[in-house]
Amino acid sequence: MKKDSELFVRVKAIVFGHAAGDAVGGPVQFQERAAFDQFPVTDMTPFYSGVFPKGAWSDDTSMSLCAMDALAKYGLDFEKVMENFRKWLDENEFTPTGMTFDVGRACATAIRRSYFGIPAEECGCRNEYENGNGSLMRIYPFSLYLRYSDLTLDEKIDLIHRSSAITHAHPRSCIGCGIYTFVLWELLENPTKQGIKDGLKKAEAYYQIHPEIQHYRRLFEKGFASLPRDEIKSSGYVVDTLEAAVWCALTTDNFRDCILKTVNVGLDTDTVGAVVGSFAGLLYGYDGIPEDWRNSLCRKEYLEELGKAFCERLLSR
Repeated sequence: MKKDSELFVRVKAIVFGHAAGDAVGGPVQFQERAAFDQFPVTDMTPFYSGVFPKGAWSDDTSMSLCAMDALAKYGLDFEKVMENFRKWLDENEFTPTGMTFDVGRACATAIRRSYFGIPAEECGCRNEYENGNGSLMRIYPFSLYLRYSDLTLDEKIDLIHRSSAITHAHPRSCIGCGIYTFVLWELLENPTKQGIKDGLKKAEAYYQIHPEIQHYRRLFEKGFASLPRDEIKSSGYVVDTLEAAVWCALTTDNFRDCILKTVNVGLDTDTVGAVVGSFAGLLYGYDGIPEDWRNSLCRKEYLEELGKAFCERLLSR
């Protein structure tokens, strides 16, 4: 993928796909599955009963944009990423409407630790019970940046883990980001469901002797995509989020159905929607994202401009 236009098309599909999944899932997050069985989500809607407009995205997209902006301007500098996180949390930058909202507890804790001069890479939560999806939801800019580097595979994956660790430092969260990265890398070259499966195979081979991989074993089982909906969890736990995103991507055939199926499994709908949206953006392309959803996204011109600046950084190395 050497041509500028080819890279931008793929990055744009990921950026808009991630934001669209976030914006569809955000207004109904944390509702139980039974509520969606009775009143399923069928479209993108306003946030918080109209407090924020249709097309507003949450912390998932905001923190991803913080990372993408820092990477585009400074390269892989974790202190600059953390500086942008502070601008988002304290100054309402990188938000859809000029107001920061929906801040995750672990992310807020990590950012506030940086106020005291703690290095960014030491700010992340390390407890086993702090394995939320707050690094998984924002990892894709790092995955893209490292894909187009000259580093070895071990060096790239180490940096993915370190990118997770600025908010979520437990090995389980870091590995979740690593598995996601293998899938995204494979989809960049082969945007099909087989690409997802191939990415999972590579992740399984890479992490096979790591003790934490046991928590992700179900993802690598042959019949994973055939599991019934009742066996798919969609909580804020990093393992549940990654499983739900992969399962929904493998069991649908277009972007709209993928996002709606994801959101209607309930619970952490904005994050699962954002994660699967980045996959589905590659699977179905920018034009596969419903036009109404693309046009409704807040600050869509900014999303496109930042994506271009990021691509220019990737191509300049």
